[in-house]
Parts: sequence; C-alpha cells; structure tokens
Amino acid sequence: MVFSHRIVFMGSPDFAVPALEALAMHYLLAGVVTQPDRPSGRGGTIKPPPVKSAALHLDIPVIQPEKLRNPEALEQLRAWAPDLIIVAAFGQILRPDVLDLPKWGCINIHGSLLPRGRGAAPIQAAILAGDKETGITIMKMDTGVDTGPLLSQRSVPISPEDTAGTLFEKLAPVGAELLLETLPRYLSGELQPQPQPAEGVTYAPMLKKEDGLLDFTQSAAELERRVRAFNPWPGTWFDWNGAPLKVLYARMSTEESPGAGQILTFQGYPAVGTGGGILILEEIQPAGKKSMSGKAFLTGARNWKNF
Repeated sequence: MVFSHRIVFMGSPDFAVPALEALAMHYLLAGVVTQPDRPSGRGGTIKPPPVKSAALHLDIPVIQPEKLRNPEALEQLRAWAPDLIIVAAFGQILRPDVLDLPKWGCINIHGSLLPRGRGAAPIQAAILAGDKETGITIMKMDTGVDTGPLLSQRSVPISPEDTAGTLFEKLAPVGAELLLETLPRYLSGELQPQPQPAEGVTYAPMLKKEDGLLDFTQSAAELERRVRAFNPWPGTWFDWNGAPLKVLYARMSTEESPGAGQILTFQGYPAVGTGGGILILEEIQPAGKKSMSGKAFLTGARNWKNF
C-alpha cells in the first residue's frame, strides 16, 4: 500500500538508510536532504553520505546544503511541499521555519529511549553508562534538543560485547520498522504525541576525537566500555613510545592493578593497570601499522615495558 502523503527525508549515515528504504516502499518521497560529500579515510577520498547513495539508487531528488538555513535549501524544501519531514541522524539543527513547514510537522527517529540519551551520541552514551538496554524513540520534533513529545518507543538489549558499530546495526532496522508502524496511526489522528517524562533525563553530547584518549586512572570496567562505545569512531588510544597506540578491542580483569598506567603482560596479552583492575588489550593498532591481535603485537614489541 502506498500512502498519498508527501514526505521529505533528512538523514546522512548508514543508520538512516533502512528508514529511507522502508519509506520509499510505502510513501511518496518528494526529496532527500543530506550532508555534503566529505573526505574519508587516509587518502581523503571524497565520498557521499550513505543516504545520498541510497536516495540516488531509489531515484529520489537529493540536495546537500552545508547549512539548512541557506536560502536555496529553504526554497527547495518549500517547492517540495512536504506534508511531513522525517529526520534520522541528519546532523543539523532544524530551525522553526523548517519545523513549521509541513502540516504534520517533523518526526525524528532517535537512537535511545527518551528522555534518556538526548543529544548527538545516544548509542555511544548508552554503552559508556553500562546500560543493559537502549532503543528507538519516534518523536515529534520541537525547537529543543530531543525534547519533543513521544509517539512510540521500542527497547533493544545491549549485549556485553556490543560496540557502537554493532549497536547501530541492531537499532537501524528497528527504527525503520517502528516508523512504518507509527506513521499511519499518527497521520490518521489516532496516535497523539505525549510529553516526555520529566524524570530520567540524561544527555549524550557530540563526540570529539580527543574523547578517545584513555585515562588509566579510571577503572578497567569503565575503560572497557569506552573502548566499545568509541568503536568505530572516534576510537580509543593512549601514547606509547611517543606515538598513539589504538585500542580496538579490550577486556577487563578484576585482578589487582599494579598501578594506573603501568604496563604488563597478562594471560599472554599486553595489558595496562588502571584505577581498578587490569585492561587487557585484545586487538590494537600501532602508529603506521595495520591492526593486529595483542598477542601478535607482543612478539615484536620488545620494548613494551618502556611505557
């Protein structure tokens, strides 16, 4: 069944692609707004956002404004005349002139169980906090940061092995599915937005590259969560022999620490003492080299103890 409502979709990363593809099967998509193409990888090759690639494959018009407030972008939005705007990890703030444009407003697919995890990095924040579950919230947007009224929610468990990357992969199809279930009830007037609870509000600010620097005065449990939360971006590392040593996967031991920042070999792996327990480095990437197992690293790191 294809509904007659005209929808504009705003999104950028892989997380948003399943929702775009699901919408294209059931609704008239007038256009897609996504971020500009950016340099990617070591070579700085210019690559389009995943949403752009998906939209072009679906033969949907795309615009990529540096800022949504640009007059040309607003003119195109008005020309598309959307009944509804759907947003999923778009990466820009929507101003009132955009929020008020569609008859049915703007709907956001957010990667947390609001009001927990308001902000740009809710999936990473859930792992950092040690939460056992997170989820998807479909909400009607207002001028605040993820403060709008709720339409629907669905929880998703967080496994002890989940990284931000694997949790993104779990949540993206759930967001698409929940969106398709929610929209008909919302657009028919059957489902009314409900205010968010006043209790339980937490914030998940945008991450910066420097957030990945490991602080070994923290406990091994906290550091293990940080390694998982920041995989794949911004990654985690610490300085070793004057260069960053990236930590891709790690596990913790409750064995007594030799001291925060003290390196050692533990169970055949490189490890570092922390403020509580030992962080075991299972997969790492020395500067200028490919990633490798911790055991493989030790075979060539004769000066490992020169920390």
